[in-house]
Amino acid sequence: MRKLLLALFAAGAVSAAAPAQAQIQLGETGLTATVTGTFASDYLFRGLSQTRSRMAYQAGAEVEHSSGLYVGTFISNVRFLGTDARQEVDVYGGYRFTAFETKFDIGFIGYLYPGYTAPVGGIPRLDFWEGYIMAKREIGPVTLSAAFHASPDFFGTSGQAFHLQGGVDYATGIWDVTVAGRVGHQWIERNAVFAAPDYAWWSIGLSRPFVIPNVGTVTATVAYYQSSISTGRCFPTATGGQDVCGARAYGSLSMAF
Repeated sequence: MRKLLLALFAAGAVSAAAPAQAQIQLGETGLTATVTGTFASDYLFRGLSQTRSRMAYQAGAEVEHSSGLYVGTFISNVRFLGTDARQEVDVYGGYRFTAFETKFDIGFIGYLYPGYTAPVGGIPRLDFWEGYIMAKREIGPVTLSAAFHASPDFFGTSGQAFHLQGGVDYATGIWDVTVAGRVGHQWIERNAVFAAPDYAWWSIGLSRPFVIPNVGTVTATVAYYQSSISTGRCFPTATGGQDVCGARAYGSLSMAF
């Protein structure tokens, strides 16, 4: 049971597509608040389902200073087999700056699971944290991005973990549609504890914003995800692997408040 529970989390605070955002200037303080909300067919992160293929309801809030410093939070429902964890609350902060015509983002993120009760002989804790560095550069209608995450002690004390991701977004200029592709690789020190091998994943999707008068902006996204983990090695149970690693379609509606 310990191995099964450890395997179900693939670490993530970002939904499959960038949600719509509403920026609010907070007077003359130099602060800008951003609020987001997402209704999705699944909570997919790094190619794996965090809700066991169920619907996801997510919200986020962030405050950024004109200096580039920022703090924020992200909330989502989760569902890990055999645990009573039902929500994930992430807190993060960092610094954004531009150099060599490239936007950089350096920070830390903590993954918290309030309400989780550790069973006897089970996972002692779910909470953990990661440090990250991200870069993004726009070249005409194309945006290139890269991200690196590192954790000193990954989910369920599975040791050091590293994740590397690259992405390409292309603004087609047709009906405001953007085509986005992502590819990543997750390394985990103690695969036997995590109960899953190191793996690669990739996705491709389409998104389009819609402005609703007197309401806000809604962004619709459809995407396809796939990982390199076979069914038999996808957090195996007595009845076989779980359906959280397999290829799947994804859809979401994100709204700015």
